[in-house]
Amino acid sequence: MTARIEIASHGSLTAIDPSDWDACACPETADGGRPLDPFTTHRFLLALETSGSVGRGTGWEPHYLTARADDEIIGCAPLYAKGHSQGEYVFDHSWAHAYERAGGRYYPKLQIAVPFTPATGRRFLTRPDHADTALAALVEGAVRIADQNDIATLHATFCTEAEAEAGAAMGLLHRTGQQFHWFDDGYRDFDGFLASLSSRKRKTIRRERREARGAGLTFRNLTGGQIEPHHWEAFWTFYQDTGARKWGQPYLTRGFFDEVQAHLRNDTLLCLAYDGDTPVAGALNFVGRQTLYGRYWGCTREVPFLHFELCYYQAIDWALAHGLTRVEAGAQGEHKLARGYLPHPVHSLHWIAEPGFRAAVEDFLVAERAAVDEEIEILTSYGPFRKVEGERE
Repeated sequence: MTARIEIASHGSLTAIDPSDWDACACPETADGGRPLDPFTTHRFLLALETSGSVGRGTGWEPHYLTARADDEIIGCAPLYAKGHSQGEYVFDHSWAHAYERAGGRYYPKLQIAVPFTPATGRRFLTRPDHADTALAALVEGAVRIADQNDIATLHATFCTEAEAEAGAAMGLLHRTGQQFHWFDDGYRDFDGFLASLSSRKRKTIRRERREARGAGLTFRNLTGGQIEPHHWEAFWTFYQDTGARKWGQPYLTRGFFDEVQAHLRNDTLLCLAYDGDTPVAGALNFVGRQTLYGRYWGCTREVPFLHFELCYYQAIDWALAHGLTRVEAGAQGEHKLARGYLPHPVHSLHWIAEPGFRAAVEDFLVAERAAVDEEIEILTSYGPFRKVEGERE
């Protein structure tokens, strides 16, 4: 007999015991190792909430979902009510405009996501022994909440491919996009990676690294106890500059970086460039079990190719030195292709209440998926790797 599953939403993550949440979010840490990614851990999501990066007035209002059976939490999901479409990286602005031009109300919408984080990972977090049952319950529960509150749309962004397939089988709309990721193909070190590239691309990367390093700068990669509060003072300056130029204002508050220092230092890699004793640029990465996730960067001194050195080449160096097999360098950026980052599909799921609008979006997504597949194939063919009779060596 199947136990009755109760779905509940919670306005604060403090209402959910960290061990219960993480038993669903990162069960792989039971062996004492890292989570696959840190972004859905209790500590990361709570840092966003505690710092005021999400919550009242931000457009990201928490309504964390839990699925409970036999008085045990068997699943959970980071659910937010959204008053805008910022900080998501799966763009639905055109959907919102079309729906509102037709007289509908697109916002608020519901979003199952890690705010401001375009990194693929599980969004329907389940205990391994309840995986299918809990995922189905979370999907059905989220749809029911949207329907009961007259909310027009529900989205789960940067979910895994397996979740996308399961959600599509339950009637959700499946959308694909693409990012650029670097994969270790047994390189051992950076020179091994360079050896896999065409001569022209290899020379270009060596020149870029030489020019960035020839500007009188030194580089330091810091993690765990090596990171001190004054490093965040410097990085906050870098982050504000980039955030103001990209988004108008930064998504994260200064307090978020204090939370990282207090609770997430072991999940963090901070790559800094120094002019003497003064940091002039930095890149913030988060460390998963197999993957390094590049998130933010900024600078106070413009140096040719410094962005590539800190965000791409230092990341590859560090990943190779620490046994990680993948680097995800964030959203967009076809310039990453020439630097060894190949196109890779990303997935999202969508529920739309109004049948006519749903049908129009579904038709659009069929065409978009085909276009994304074609783009990935074309971009991959233009990759920087050496070719032997049309294949990588």
